[in-house]
Amino acid sequence: MSDLILPSHYKNALDEHPDEAIKEIFRLEYENNIHKFLRGGWKYIDPNPYKHGWHLNAIGEHLQAVANGEIRRLVINVPPRTSKSSMVSVAFPAWVWAQREYGPLSGPHVQFLFASYAQTLSIRDSLKTRRLLESPWYKKYWGERFRITSDQNTKVRFDNDKGGYRLATSVDGSLTGEGGSIIIVDDPHNANEVESDLVREGTLEWWDQSMSTRLNDPKTGAFIVIMQRLHEGDLTGHILQKDIGNWTHLCLPMRFESDRRCITQWFIDEREEGELLIPERFGDAEVKELESSLGPFAAAGQLQQRPQPKGGGIIKREWWVLWDESISGTEGLPKTVFPPFEYVVASLDTAYTTKQENDYSALTIWGVWTDRHDNRRIMLIYAWQDRLEFPQLVKQVGLLCNKFKIDKLLIESKAAGISVAQEIRANFARENWGLQLIDPGRGDKVARAYAIQHLFSEGMIYAPDFDWAEKIISQAESFPRGSHDDLVDSMTQALLHLRTIGFAQKPAEAIAEKTESMIYKPQINSKPLYWV
Repeated sequence: MSDLILPSHYKNALDEHPDEAIKEIFRLEYENNIHKFLRGGWKYIDPNPYKHGWHLNAIGEHLQAVANGEIRRLVINVPPRTSKSSMVSVAFPAWVWAQREYGPLSGPHVQFLFASYAQTLSIRDSLKTRRLLESPWYKKYWGERFRITSDQNTKVRFDNDKGGYRLATSVDGSLTGEGGSIIIVDDPHNANEVESDLVREGTLEWWDQSMSTRLNDPKTGAFIVIMQRLHEGDLTGHILQKDIGNWTHLCLPMRFESDRRCITQWFIDEREEGELLIPERFGDAEVKELESSLGPFAAAGQLQQRPQPKGGGIIKREWWVLWDESISGTEGLPKTVFPPFEYVVASLDTAYTTKQENDYSALTIWGVWTDRHDNRRIMLIYAWQDRLEFPQLVKQVGLLCNKFKIDKLLIESKAAGISVAQEIRANFARENWGLQLIDPGRGDKVARAYAIQHLFSEGMIYAPDFDWAEKIISQAESFPRGSHDDLVDSMTQALLHLRTIGFAQKPAEAIAEKTESMIYKPQINSKPLYWV
């Protein structure tokens, strides 16, 4: 209580009515600090011992800013099992109702709408909040402020006599006619289902078309989304990509990464590189065990709040070789002055539609050359993606193939690809390049990426420093957890083709093949060419 500044009349009351004064002092302290409120009522929330971490202070600062009307859109990313639900979904509504009515989001009149991926989780936290409200501890300090009404007191919803309520629903639950002053989404995705495009996109559609319109007063109401990152295209990724300017983003990884330091108006993550979030609960040994059991992708998302391993997953960012003047020996000339290519191939991944929710069409163009050490190298010459209707797509691909003087255009032999190939042949039949339909076989996208991984890890793949190159490098880095993989599909198709025709041999393979061709192998027991 040493940091609590008391009005003079409370100091005088300590002498006249010490019991009531001490009670009022504690009440003020709880009302001014939600993390202290959480600690005070913990035994009614969780039977396990309370373990405080500085991260709860950081979350509490932002929740208090929401109650004060200073934040109206808040995303919090934090690892699992860090008491996030206990603070945000259980303690926060009880704390807000305990406040003297400073504003539209403080006091027992505030109406809460909660949602999670499963109704059972929403009900679990609803019951915990009600248990906290009905505890002797809570009633001691705030029992006179309001009471829970008997006519609306269920597992999914309970009301108080001041107009406030706490309503629990799920991502697929019905919200007909319901809303809230503060809408909180706690874990909108099931970690076991987030890889399903259908399930994940269903959650995003629920948010866009249903939940995001449920504020009782759009001018004063607030949204809070708190979750662990599970996929680049999860709800956090969707929100930040779509509307990042209006949202405050509090991101707290398990291990601190200095290049991703979180800074908001209310908080700066001042940890040192590699410092743990809650060493009192998750020490280095426990975190290493989690990292091992989760694997690199899940650990990157759930622990580090970065839905791909640092540096990339299958194709790491650091494996790309940057093409610049010092490599090319063309100082003073543009970065697009490439070495003389022996073979240039374009690879098309097709999707002809302008609808925003559908995939892009993507084209990548690659050139092969032999360096001064007689080693084969592969250059990304150009990358492009867009959503185009059929005629525009055919025209764009043909123009790019002519511009970069390709030798061959590759198109996957699926329904859309076959149609595009037929139209390109009809319109560009006289051009000096060929077209080949590619059957990807039975292997999935991940297997195809692994099949060309060694080309990157051995430094055979180059790319110039341009924005269009950064797009494919970033998409390859997040694959297979990224929102889109069109450029990656185009890339793997091209590089597998180069492997197949012998233009993407590793140095050891080229040496072995050359050595093999020079060995004399006499035929044994062979028949003569002519009878003698």
